[in-house]
Amino acid sequence: MTTADDYKQQGNAAFSAKDYEKAIEMFSKAIEVSETPNHVFYSNRSASYASLKKFNEALSDAKECVQINPTWSKGYNRLGAAHLGLGDLDEAEGSYKKALELDANNQAAKDGLDQVHRTQESRQGMPDLGLSKMFSDPNMIENLKKNPKTSELMKDPQLVAKLIGYQSNPQSISQDLFTDQRLLTIMATLMGVDLNMDLGESNSMPKEPEAKKEEEAPKPKEEKKESIQQESEPMEVDAEENDNSNKEEAEKEKAEGNKFYKARQFDDAIKHYNAAWELHQDITYLNNRSAAEFEKGETETALKSLEEAIEKGREMRTDYKLIAKSFARMGNVYHKTNNFKKAIECYQKSLTEHRTPEILTKLRNTEKELKKQEAEAYINPEKAEEARLEGKECFTKGDWPNAVKAYTEMIKRAPEDARGYSNRAAALAKLMSFPEAIEDCNKAIEKDPNFIRAYIRKATAQIAVKEFSAAIETLEIARSKDAEVNNGASVREIDQLYVKATQQRFQPSSSNETPEEVYQRAMKDPEVVAIMQDPVMQSILQQAQQNPAALQEHMKNPDVFKKIQTLIAAGIIRTGP
Repeated sequence: MTTADDYKQQGNAAFSAKDYEKAIEMFSKAIEVSETPNHVFYSNRSASYASLKKFNEALSDAKECVQINPTWSKGYNRLGAAHLGLGDLDEAEGSYKKALELDANNQAAKDGLDQVHRTQESRQGMPDLGLSKMFSDPNMIENLKKNPKTSELMKDPQLVAKLIGYQSNPQSISQDLFTDQRLLTIMATLMGVDLNMDLGESNSMPKEPEAKKEEEAPKPKEEKKESIQQESEPMEVDAEENDNSNKEEAEKEKAEGNKFYKARQFDDAIKHYNAAWELHQDITYLNNRSAAEFEKGETETALKSLEEAIEKGREMRTDYKLIAKSFARMGNVYHKTNNFKKAIECYQKSLTEHRTPEILTKLRNTEKELKKQEAEAYINPEKAEEARLEGKECFTKGDWPNAVKAYTEMIKRAPEDARGYSNRAAALAKLMSFPEAIEDCNKAIEKDPNFIRAYIRKATAQIAVKEFSAAIETLEIARSKDAEVNNGASVREIDQLYVKATQQRFQPSSSNETPEEVYQRAMKDPEVVAIMQDPVMQSILQQAQQNPAALQEHMKNPDVFKKIQTLIAAGIIRTGP
């Protein structure tokens, strides 16, 4: 019988071969035969749908994925990718940010968020061209279905989904207009243009109007060019004559201002920057003035200077790089006053004007600082205890997803309390999210290295994913810690798990193995070989052959106990008849 994991592996192979239809089929079968809902299967199928640009189906699977496991960062990557494909940039941004909340090192989420920001910036610079009005009709889809020119086209659900997406983001049609000829027909229908009106005419019919168009087209261009020359040439000359001497004087004032600024004589620096601005309007002088004002402690005045720089820069059509600097300096002012939200807003505006690695780095760092600031402000031990009790109640009822949700809230309210991570690991294990459970146990152990329950839950999860050697190592640490801080209170549970891990580690391929076959299989394990070659163990095993009771005495030594258990599990030492 084919298992869900088998179907998943076949789906992964098809996906790697870019056979996305086959991948979808395999992941669908994995979902069908899985005994419990598995978020990974939905995540993989969502990725397959997205690769085929079936973003509605990708979105549906991504939503199912995060509903099953709301703490899995990668699920929100899928959600973000689907929203991005549909043109829902705000939702995509929120999904990628959620992914980074759960895992700050999620590179795919970082890349996705960057792509969202780039798309947002490009949208802001795109003209509307009347598309918003064209796609604002709530009856547009129905009208197109009724129109004989487009009724057949509207039978394609993928095309209908595209049109619905254009209603929320009309500019995105420009990405598809020249790759999907059907959109030209639909656009013509919406504008009332009949693309088929000349089908009954001869091929030479359009030539006359085209020739006429060629004759008429140059005239307005020539007139426009002439009028521009008449207006612009004197203005440029006037600007040159007026600015040359003044600009030189202004630069001298700026240089003086810089000297006073470096000497921390800010009043004098401001005086010279003002003089420079009066001589020649260059917003660099206002930017410099704002720096001096901020150093004086006049934060609001500095911000007003920067607002003036941006406003004047817009009026004078100043180089966008200078305006970007004004926004960046405004972000710096807000950052130094710990107003991280406003700082982020200003850095984003600066990047919209001109994208530089320096400001992008400042933006990313400030976003991290804001996240930390908000997390610290959210800490509340009393609320954490309420969340813990709520999680315990949900866990007792078998409501694992809500138990995870409650324990996540507990972690946010008390991030240094190891119990929150350990308890969430227990709930995640019930949902068969073992890798995430192991990760939570590691965090619990990091917060409290003497938290025995976290070691036990970690080992249990490691056994579940067949990481037997790792589980044994975890249990050895747990036994040592338990003896040190807990007087061996959990030693029985630890030993039971130890036996389980070692037995499953050397699970025979057949129940009819001969002793020779058992020995040969066991001797392929490096640890078994090392034990059998240990002179001390050789002596102990020889004594055990003469006096089996001596083996029990030797097993009081923890190191010997471990080695004997390994040999028993491997089948070298037989305990039964």
